[in-house]
Amino acid sequence: MISLKRTPLYEEYKQLGAKMIDFGGWELPVQFSSIMHEHEVTRTKASLFDVSHMGEITVIGEDSLAFLQKLVTNDVAKLTPNKVQYSLMCNESGGIIDDFLIYMIDVHHYMLVVNAANLEKDLAWLKKHTKSFTQLSIRDDSASFALLALQGPEAEKVLQRITNEKIAEINAFTFQQYVYFPDIHAEALVSRTGYTGEDGFEIYLNAEKSRLLWNLLLKAGKDVGIEPAGLGARDTLRFEAGLPLYGQELTESISPIEAGLRFAVKVQKDTNFIGKEIIRSEIENGPKRKMVGIEMMDKGIPRTGYKLIGENGNIIGAVTSGTYSPTLKKNIGLALVNTPFSEIGNTIWVQVRKRKLKAKIVSTPFYRRAK
Repeated sequence: MISLKRTPLYEEYKQLGAKMIDFGGWELPVQFSSIMHEHEVTRTKASLFDVSHMGEITVIGEDSLAFLQKLVTNDVAKLTPNKVQYSLMCNESGGIIDDFLIYMIDVHHYMLVVNAANLEKDLAWLKKHTKSFTQLSIRDDSASFALLALQGPEAEKVLQRITNEKIAEINAFTFQQYVYFPDIHAEALVSRTGYTGEDGFEIYLNAEKSRLLWNLLLKAGKDVGIEPAGLGARDTLRFEAGLPLYGQELTESISPIEAGLRFAVKVQKDTNFIGKEIIRSEIENGPKRKMVGIEMMDKGIPRTGYKLIGENGNIIGAVTSGTYSPTLKKNIGLALVNTPFSEIGNTIWVQVRKRKLKAKIVSTPFYRRAK
């Protein structure tokens, strides 16, 4: 029997009575109270997530920029120290190997924050393409970090209470490398990105101090209603915000253009990144498939993998993610459909076992927070 990996915060979940699941080989909390409640708390107050299972890969050396430009779709040259960029890494066919955040720590020094399930695959792919880059080092630093995500409209207020740094000065997709927390004598790298559709922060710190910070944040936010939250709410939150999940909206057989991630693809950059010509062709000629939102008109939830039927009676695509939206009180889904059927307002049917349930194509994201 393979034993599941645990983050440094496992004992805290245990004490809080969290319901645990196997998530890509990690024993992680799916919920502490209920998914619906934790979702609502994140949208209206603040929630604390442990995402220490994510992978952190350091890319360092004089060739680091040239190397990343070849491996990823976005233009890494636009980054400056203390900024973050969302990017994709593709195979030769233009399929997505992974999506991740690139942190520019310093000149010739980057940190990639990758999906936990893809860490080994990503490392192997990166190392496979180092041959022509002599001034380069790639290192898996995942074990050195714990990572907490503080999300919700009260997140800034809560975080500000435990540090003297000016948290408001950390703008979206930027980070501060040394934020000191005097109560626990610890410092952390703090960024402002998020995966919930709400304002929020990611806190990277030494694994040994993570339990102290977890409890400090829960105590600091008690009066505003902060609560711990699990993977269940994290999934419904990202889904409402139209954020993709690797393995569902993103796979090695789905291109960035099909996935609706054109903004993270810079074909105009000088470097011929892997998959560039196929992706360029899709941009110029249009993709054969598109990621769309669907809203159920008949009663039923569009589950991952359910086939979609067009008015012609043929299969036109499949659901990638679907759920009951706690915020919108509707059954909705994300789906990859053949482009001719992707127009907003189109009627389609979801094949649920022997039944066909009526749905319509709608715009995404389903939820957008008020600025």
